[in-house]
Amino acid sequence: MDHVAVREFVDGWVSAWNAHDLDALLAHFAEDVTFRSPVAVQLVGGDGTIHGKAALRAYWAEGLRRIPDLRFEVLNSYVGVDCLVINYRNQKGGLVNEVLIFDGPLVAEGYGTYLGDDANPAGATAG
Repeated sequence: MDHVAVREFVDGWVSAWNAHDLDALLAHFAEDVTFRSPVAVQLVGGDGTIHGKAALRAYWAEGLRRIPDLRFEVLNSYVGVDCLVINYRNQKGGLVNEVLIFDGPLVAEGYGTYLGDDANPAGATAG
């Protein structure tokens, strides 16, 4: 992955989250995206797996509804082959990593990962 494109992606990603702009955020995700997160279990039930962009929108919208003060501070990003890890701190000070796997320019698969007990709707992010 090109480092300039990665920087632009990360900057756009955090700006969209901090503005609570789901349209801008979801523009980077494939229609058939799969996203997994322990927070999803608590917010929308099931096994924590979200299938498709419409379901991802509903999940993140519910997260923003429950966490109206959501705000991220990107600490670092890590680039792999067709993947990106965004390490950030949420509004509660919790450390989170979002692992994004790309198919071309769009995210095809994502994982929200949390430190210990931070995977709960009251203290976690929508990711």
